[in-house]
Amino acid sequence: MQNIVIIGGGIGGLCTALMLQKNGFRAELYESATSIKAIGAGLGVGSNALRALYEAGVGHQLEEKGNRLDYMIFQNQRGKTLNQMDLTKLADEFRLSSYTIHRADLHNILFRAIKPGTVHLKKKCVDFKQDGEKVTVFFEDGTNVQADIVIAADGIHSMFRTRLVQNSQPRYAGYTCWRGVVSTDDPLIHSHTAYELWGQEGRFGIVPLKDNRIYWFACVNTKPGNPVYQAFSVRDVANTFLQFPKHVTELIESTKEKDLLHHDMLDIKPLKQFAFGRVVLLGDAAHATTPNMGQGAGQAMEDAIVLAKSLKESQSYEEAFRQYERERVTRTAKIITMSRQIGAAAQFGNPIAIKIRDTLFQMVPSGLLLKNFRFLLDVDFS
Repeated sequence: MQNIVIIGGGIGGLCTALMLQKNGFRAELYESATSIKAIGAGLGVGSNALRALYEAGVGHQLEEKGNRLDYMIFQNQRGKTLNQMDLTKLADEFRLSSYTIHRADLHNILFRAIKPGTVHLKKKCVDFKQDGEKVTVFFEDGTNVQADIVIAADGIHSMFRTRLVQNSQPRYAGYTCWRGVVSTDDPLIHSHTAYELWGQEGRFGIVPLKDNRIYWFACVNTKPGNPVYQAFSVRDVANTFLQFPKHVTELIESTKEKDLLHHDMLDIKPLKQFAFGRVVLLGDAAHATTPNMGQGAGQAMEDAIVLAKSLKESQSYEEAFRQYERERVTRTAKIITMSRQIGAAAQFGNPIAIKIRDTLFQMVPSGLLLKNFRFLLDVDFS
């Protein structure tokens, strides 16, 4: 039986460990952190990702911890509706709904599902070497492990990808983002409806979670690493969005300072291959995307399903890796490109461009919006 090492204990790495174990493989996971915990706020789990979780045996747990999402409404900064998507139509077609969930809850579901002893903490990978027969992975603490194959699920700043693929460093999307999770009983926010408000000052998103919690995000255009925005407090973020409806600033202001998250938005240019000898890239290490389509975690989980099944059904790891690439490279490249384009349009800052965008967007049939997203959910893991 192949000795498989996974580097990275995020959603992609944990789901891969779970799927490999379900398919009879022995997998060891190495994580640099001192504990397994998710850093982040809320995330979307489309029916494609939910199908992947059911493949992994934990879909019902996601439905218990998550919040069903039925509608997506787009508004201008005054709160006027520009367009909307009725996600229940896709749920009826694919027989699975879309959900939202706190990242930590999904992380815990996956962690509890894998075999005890699978995860090794405080193991920061600093180097690796392939010799044709094995891969040796070296850790910061001076130890190393050997494996038949290594699955690099070490995120957007992947050491493996940057060494294996020239010019694959993360690229800036043009905007920075604050995020938070708060509790609210605001009647303007419906528990099964997500909202995006687009304005000249920036973009604001409202994503309902379970138990009257709201995941919000606020994005503004700026240069990368802007020190002014890096020092922003909750009040500073709220003041930036004073021209938006009152409930927007109220959501921001109800966020605890210690819970305010801030990151520049990054992705990577689509890669043409994910496998390099006995090392294969997975999740953000392979296809990090901006969050505009809510597909980052979902695509990592799809990777895990496809890779585990390819390894089980193939006669060699080379054959399995080729099958994995055939199913994943083109699909994820399309998502990276489409998500970047959506983000660029939503982040227009020129008043004339905004007026034209909003006018045209109102003319787009909502059914056409659904059609453009349908390919995301039309996935078959059999």
